Amino acid sequence: MIKICFVCLGNICRSPMAEFIMKDMVHQAGRDREFYIVSKATHSDNIWNGTGAPIYRNAADCLRAHGIPFDDDKEAALLKRGDYDNFDYFIGMDNNNLYFMNKILGGDSVHKIHALMEYTPEGGEVADPWYTRNFEQAYNDITRGCAALLKTM
Repeated sequence: MIKICFVCLGNICRSPMAEFIMKDMVHQAGRDREFYIVSKATHSDNIWNGTGAPIYRNAADCLRAHGIPFDDDKEAALLKRGDYDNFDYFIGMDNNNLYFMNKILGGDSVHKIHALMEYTPEGGEVADPWYTRNFEQAYNDITRGCAALLKTM
């Protein structure tokens, strides 16, 4: 089983979008049993007293508009050092995420940490729609990145 953890700053916009977009792509390809896919945060900004915030409304609306099923009960979860041994891939949305993923996970001795857009010909980062307010752009970037990632597996 291929275990993937998508990561962004707060786990309420980009990484849960990536989680559910990838799950949908895997399902459409008939490969559900081959993958375990989750998403987590590098910071606890959206986690209070052990309870994570739900997917941000605009991110959920964007997934709905594109017919991507998602778990309404999904809560932000924090990436932890012990996660390194439990996943094959840690996929970050931007360079800031990669920096903190390396710190949290204690480095990357077996090269599990990657940027989502490194799988695409154009490379780059997935802009944070929390700041850009452009959830459609994030959706398009994430979709391209996930499709390219899936082709490598």
